[in-house]
Amino acid sequence: MKGINHLVLAAHDLDGLSETWASLGFTLTPRAEHPFGTGNRVIQLHGAYLELLSVIVPADIVEHAEGEFSFSAFNRDFLRRHEGFSMLVLDTVDAHADIANWRDAGLQTYAPFEFGRRATLPSGEDVQVGFSLAFVSNPAAPWFGHFACQHFRPDYYAQREFMTHPNTAQSVHDVWISGDSALGLAEHMKTVLGGAGMAEPPGRIVFATPSGSIVLATPKAFETAFGTPPPHMEDGPHLAGLTIACETLESFAGTGLERIGERLVLPIARGFDTAIGFVGI
Repeated sequence: MKGINHLVLAAHDLDGLSETWASLGFTLTPRAEHPFGTGNRVIQLHGAYLELLSVIVPADIVEHAEGEFSFSAFNRDFLRRHEGFSMLVLDTVDAHADIANWRDAGLQTYAPFEFGRRATLPSGEDVQVGFSLAFVSNPAAPWFGHFACQHFRPDYYAQREFMTHPNTAQSVHDVWISGDSALGLAEHMKTVLGGAGMAEPPGRIVFATPSGSIVLATPKAFETAFGTPPPHMEDGPHLAGLTIACETLESFAGTGLERIGERLVLPIARGFDTAIGFVGI
């Protein structure tokens, strides 16, 4: 089964989004810009990372085309609706093979997309990082962005200097997809991930990946877990929340997080339209 590679969290103000995550005790990489109009900062964790993203140069956005999916256009259009958790990115060792396998299984696929950029390591070394992306979609969930990412320099996203966080964050614990028909994505996700999920009453189907669980949840099940309804029911099945596993939750004392079951939860309004939870390990 594929694991979680990274999560895309989109906002209009990259600096404001970055300040929020830094205030929660995360170490962020320096700002970087893509050649297609978006920019980001990254929170590196063990096994996965968070990509904080904004549109930086609107004129450079690459539009969707026949048989081609545009990462930057999807996020621009997503942000025209609202901010939030825009895309789930999965691990792969062969993006081209994923596209072929998904297409043969009857899923909506697109041409592979590859790009690279220069990046600087903490040592000062200038390196080329590159990616091959395999996009897939489901017409029943048009605002559930998801694709697989093949990294050509995965070590760049696992640097000790950036994986050490004052709040002791370690890994992505889970990702939640919710909405009125979220459970209907079970077969789609089984095909995309390469493994079946397990039904866990009430109202959840859980895919236990090597780098965190992916949960399909009814709105009621989501609210039980996070203490709030999914943020954008108008989007249909969508990425509604996530949980980060930390060695300890002591650093969150006095930060205004609410205890909901096993989680400390940041209010959606502070989380840029995303329910963000923390659990201890």
